[in-house]
Amino acid sequence: MIYLKAAILNGYDKKGCDLVVKDIPIPDINNQEVLVKIHTAGVNPLDTMIIRGDVKMIVPYKFPLVMGNEFVGVIDKVGASVSKYSVGDRVYGRMPLSKIGAFAQFAAINQNVIAKVPDYLSDEEAACVPLTALTALQALELMNPKEGETIFISGGTGSLGAMAIPVAKSYGLTVITNGSAINKDRVLALGVDRFIDYKTEDYTEVLSDVDYVLDTLGERELAKEFWILKNGGKLVSLRGMPNGEFALRTGMPVLKRLLLKIAGRKYDKMASKKNQKYYFIFVHEDGKGLERISEIFTERHIEASVDEVFSLDDVNKALQKVAAGKSKGKTIIKI
Repeated sequence: MIYLKAAILNGYDKKGCDLVVKDIPIPDINNQEVLVKIHTAGVNPLDTMIIRGDVKMIVPYKFPLVMGNEFVGVIDKVGASVSKYSVGDRVYGRMPLSKIGAFAQFAAINQNVIAKVPDYLSDEEAACVPLTALTALQALELMNPKEGETIFISGGTGSLGAMAIPVAKSYGLTVITNGSAINKDRVLALGVDRFIDYKTEDYTEVLSDVDYVLDTLGERELAKEFWILKNGGKLVSLRGMPNGEFALRTGMPVLKRLLLKIAGRKYDKMASKKNQKYYFIFVHEDGKGLERISEIFTERHIEASVDEVFSLDDVNKALQKVAAGKSKGKTIIKI
C-alpha cells in the first residue's frame, strides 16, 4: 500500500490549531474523479472554524478528518469517465465542504469542482484564489445585480476584498470599499471607484441608498451596513449568522431550518425595517464558477497576495497566524 502525508484533525479543538501530520493511504478514485498531487494549499479562517467546531451545525464532520479547503496541484491520474482533464494538467479548486482534504500530498477530487489554473499565477499565488474568489462570485450571483448599480464591500482591503473587487467590476458595478489608507493605492488598482479611509471618515455619514452590501466583518458592522443600504436592497454576509433562508436554500432538514430561522431572526428583523433582504453565504464547490474566475483573472491579470508560506509540518503555525488575524495576504501551505 502506498501512503501520503496529511494533516489530520482527530476531534474538535477550541484553539483551532491542533492538527497531527501523519501518513495515510493514498485514496482510490471513482470514474468521475481525478487524483491530484497537491503542490500548495490556502489556509483560511474557515479552517480554524471547522477545527473549533463552529460549523458543525452545517456539516457534522466525522474523525479523523484530513483538513484543508482549497488547493493547487497537478493531475496524477484520471477516472474512466473524466473527459475535461488529462494527466499533467495544473488545476485548482475549492473542495466540497463535506469532503475537504487539501492539507495532503494527494487528494481524490470530482472533475466538476476543479478548473485549470491561469498560466501566469505561481502555485503559491493560485492557492490564494479558489475559496475567496468563489465566495465573491457566489455572493454576487445571489445579489443578481444590474450593470451600473452600486455595491459597498466592507473591509475591502483584505484578501476577500482583493477578490471581490474585480469580480464586482466584471458585473459592471460601481464599487465602494473602506479600509486603512496604507492599502488605498492597491485597492484602487483593482478597480475600486471610491475608497473610504476608516480612520478619517465614517461610511455611514457619507454613504446612503447603496444597492448592495457585501459584509466581510460580521455582527459589529451589520447595523451600519443596513443603514447605508437602500430600501429593498440586498446584504450578503460572510460572517453573520445563518438564517432560515440559508437553511432552505442549501437544502437542510426541517429541524435545522427551524433552528437557523431562530438563530438568524435578529438579522432578518433588521432587514425587514426597510424591506431589505439579508442573506448568509457559505461558499460551495463550483468548477464552472472557478472557470469564470480564471477568465476574469486572465483578462484583468489580477495579482494574488501571498503573505507567508509554511511547510506541511508547520501547518499548526500557519493556522495560529490565521487565527490571530495577522495575515496581510493569504497564508499558504507548501506540500
